[in-house]
Amino acid sequence: MRIAAISDIHGNLPALEAVLADIAAAGVDATVNLGDLLSGPLWAAETADRLMALELPTLAGNHERQLLTVPPERMGASDAAAAGALDARRRAWLAWLPRTLRLSDEVLCCHGTPDNDLVYFLETVAPDGWRVATRAEADERAGRAQHGMPNSVILCGHTHVPRVMRLSDGRLVVNPGSVGLQAYDDVHPHPHHIENGSPHARYALLERSDDGWRVELRSVPYDSEAAARRAEEGHRPDWAVALRTGFVS
Repeated sequence: MRIAAISDIHGNLPALEAVLADIAAAGVDATVNLGDLLSGPLWAAETADRLMALELPTLAGNHERQLLTVPPERMGASDAAAAGALDARRRAWLAWLPRTLRLSDEVLCCHGTPDNDLVYFLETVAPDGWRVATRAEADERAGRAQHGMPNSVILCGHTHVPRVMRLSDGRLVVNPGSVGLQAYDDVHPHPHHIENGSPHARYALLERSDDGWRVELRSVPYDSEAAARRAEEGHRPDWAVALRTGFVS
């Protein structure tokens, strides 16, 4: 079985198209989308239409939940920009998306952790910044998901950081990184920023063999300058810097 995992598109349609072309060239049995599809100042409506037509197995991330449940006056700027571009048909599609899904007996998909779309799975945020999670922390966050299945995989997104970690009982956790946004800052649960260091779109290829799962974290170039200009048109210079460089301004 050969799987492509994509996540955190954030309305970046040129990045999505570049990743889809790379996936098509690689040849896969299934592509799964792990959420945070539209939020941001880019192409929310157009990205929604593209994804709806693809009919990929797709999750709702925290931003889908926020787009549908947070009052407009309390939304962050990225959610507000996307919300203004979505009609009833696109909102109904978002509302239909599940929080988790099982791609096969061995592959469970979530956005943050299996139990919480806001918790970082493979990174830990402290008052002085973030670090790679310990195995014990990741074990706890995995909980009972796929427990007793040492050759299983949990796919997650949310942090935008490509990473693979094997848990103490053999379960494999894979974050494919972000298709659409390679740097951001956040205040939950403490102020921090994430930087991947280049504008390349990220995703993961997984292949099952007799020896277990082979994982390839892939970086794909695309017209990031067009995305940065779109962010500037949406009055988001912070996004423009992140899209151009992979760093926070």
